[in-house]
Amino acid sequence: MGLFDLFKGKGDKKTEASDKRGKTNPADKWAQAAGDKRAQNYDRQEALQALADMKSPEAAAALLKRFTFIMDPSITDQEEKEIAFHGVLAAGQDAIEPIRAFVAKADSAAMPMKLMKELLDEEKFVDELILWLERWDTEYSKFIDPKIQLLVALGDHKSPKIREAVEPFLTDVNETARFHAVVTTLAQDDSAALEPLLTTLADEESFRVKNKICDGIAVRGWVVPDDERDRVRKSLPPDYAIDATGRLSSRA
Repeated sequence: MGLFDLFKGKGDKKTEASDKRGKTNPADKWAQAAGDKRAQNYDRQEALQALADMKSPEAAAALLKRFTFIMDPSITDQEEKEIAFHGVLAAGQDAIEPIRAFVAKADSAAMPMKLMKELLDEEKFVDELILWLERWDTEYSKFIDPKIQLLVALGDHKSPKIREAVEPFLTDVNETARFHAVVTTLAQDDSAALEPLLTTLADEESFRVKNKICDGIAVRGWVVPDDERDRVRKSLPPDYAIDATGRLSSRA
């Protein structure tokens, strides 16, 4: 290689590196306006529509930011969110990772769940909700709205995976989380849940949770094992009793 070729090669590499640094994603042009509540309505709506037309993962990520605020008038808010919603869906399977990243930091799981339900079949959707729920633990947290939303949503589906995923939340420090964990566990109609529910009943202080457990077991006709009956009797709320066959019933 001659001297001229050496300098030519270095120049080509420099130009190539410069091109890479200068290359921007088309979604970047519109992302700020689309997610800015203080932007002019026209500018924000133009940005949302431009992103929706791109049908890319980067555009989907930018559109998701429109779900982080509410604005007046409500009709404008709804129209803009409709554009964002359909724009995210337009990216198809490429929208899944941006939605996952968004819900990991979101104050609400409602919209991410709605979007995923459109993109995935029943089994994969359940798997996705379980994946999101696994990010949560049962310890105290000041803000747990997404966790509650996930527990409630899983109650609309049936799968052995759901019972296993929800069971840890029967001992959650938050009473509302425990209540919805009980509701979702019972909704699976799986008698394998009887033992953990009885354990929860014995340790539970909330009468709302206790009543829900007892009512669910009674309705399903599940039989309390003989060696568990004394413990269960001591834990029953006033309106319930256990008969000689091990079945729970309401005194009312």
